[in-house]
Amino acid sequence: MANKRVLITGAAGFLGSHLCDRFIAEGYDVVGMDNLITGDLKNIEHLFKLKEFEFYHHDVSKFIHVPGKIDYILHFASPASPIDYLKIPIQTLKVGSLGIHNCLGLARVKNARVLIASTSEVYGDPMVHPQTEEYWGNVNPVGPRGVYDEAKRFQEAMTMAYHTFHGLETRIVRIFNTYGPRMRLNDGRVLPAFIGQALRGEDLTMFGDGSQTRSFCYVSDLVEGIYRLLLSDHVQPVNIGNPDEITIREFGEEIIKLTGTNQKLVAKPLPKDDPKQRKPDITKAREILGWEPKVNRADGLKITYDYFKSLSPEELNKTAHRFD
Repeated sequence: MANKRVLITGAAGFLGSHLCDRFIAEGYDVVGMDNLITGDLKNIEHLFKLKEFEFYHHDVSKFIHVPGKIDYILHFASPASPIDYLKIPIQTLKVGSLGIHNCLGLARVKNARVLIASTSEVYGDPMVHPQTEEYWGNVNPVGPRGVYDEAKRFQEAMTMAYHTFHGLETRIVRIFNTYGPRMRLNDGRVLPAFIGQALRGEDLTMFGDGSQTRSFCYVSDLVEGIYRLLLSDHVQPVNIGNPDEITIREFGEEIIKLTGTNQKLVAKPLPKDDPKQRKPDITKAREILGWEPKVNRADGLKITYDYFKSLSPEELNKTAHRFD
């Protein structure tokens, strides 16, 4: 019997590449697709020798054609860090609108199930804490984050429309802050920014007084949650993230301790619409998927730090403006 076949968009990105690894390990044939605008082929180069893997260099905002059967589509193509979607706002909106439309259309033709990567950013700067899936969010559609937040909100709406109108099998995962190997050191997010600054001997840049919170989920835990959600019968959005909340100041102190450096935290003005709190309510994931995170932050950070330490000096010295 032939293997089931899955299309993963954004396959050369941080999360997409780990998903490729997982599905191949589970016995699937994987079709990776990426236009490499933020992805990197080095994240999946180890897969090119496998007969179970094929790669399409393609922009999902344009018509998608993949010959042969497809059983599942995972739409993970999107700039996902503030530095990216501030730099390429139009492409961010297009991949969340035209891209999802193309993926859903392909799913109809192939009779495939679709799982889309949404985000905790649909909650904006939340007025409810922790964030449950029933919360509709507090988003500024015309602020600097609007291009990403609204692209993801539209993506959810389009996906549900295809489910209700066409009867398409769909799943929606709302991803909270995730970290691990293959993150880009210069993508502007807090974790790689802090580690990169520490490795370069720079002070760590903290926005505001550092009292804003984040919750960090290790990538293998996130991938497990996504895998279980895809194979479940649950249609409504599900939060996948780690509810172990920490302030940015405390997190910076953890990084300084981990790296053994003597830098200090330096405060800079808080960016517009920066979320003050971020913590998932994962009750649904626990009850419906039997999922919760297993990797504690100390262990996950050690693995991630070792990965960043292994980067070349050229990669290490690529810097980016922080905006998170």
